[in-house]
Amino acid sequence: MPEAVLHDYWRSTASWRVRIALNLAGLDWQSRPVDLLAGDQRGADHLALNPQGLVPVLEIDGLRLTQSLAILDYLEETGRVSLRPEGPAQAARMRAIAQAIACDLHPVCNLRVAAHAAALTGLEDTRAAWMRHFIRPGLEAVEALLDESGPYCTGATLTQADLCLIPQLYNAARWGVETADLPRITRVARACAELDAFRRAEPDAMQPAAI
Repeated sequence: MPEAVLHDYWRSTASWRVRIALNLAGLDWQSRPVDLLAGDQRGADHLALNPQGLVPVLEIDGLRLTQSLAILDYLEETGRVSLRPEGPAQAARMRAIAQAIACDLHPVCNLRVAAHAAALTGLEDTRAAWMRHFIRPGLEAVEALLDESGPYCTGATLTQADLCLIPQLYNAARWGVETADLPRITRVARACAELDAFRRAEPDAMQPAAI
């Protein structure tokens, strides 16, 4: 039996954060895909796991955990990863970056939100326009929050902020948002691309046909 089971969707940025953390922890974990496009998240089986009808859900230590940042904290507090700076000032700075992405940028760019906007206008082009409208300004703000030297978001050490940023860059590229002119973000992306835990968590590695 695996040490953990992750109910996730291959393109879910929130799920992607947790996949990276599980890989960094070296856990034996298993993915159980939830097809968001097919509406599996609204089915009775998934709602029994998470009444919000969202992914990810992590089954570990006899628990069912939801919300990606809460899951990252659980893995931290059970000694499986070390992704939070010890000093309160740096820890607060890291949380500000992570939350700017996970709590401000990500929710308005959730597929169900963009789909609702498109439904209200009756125009499919609304979805892409909506995404671009929010993603670029959000990432510009994150760029200004990042450490000047790096290589990671808050300096020399990998943190939860990096786990939040990298999936969001995939979403930006998917919707045609340019980020190459953001040097700090580009630097972090380059550094994280060198890490096996990040590569193994990428959507291309998690597509249903590959599972």
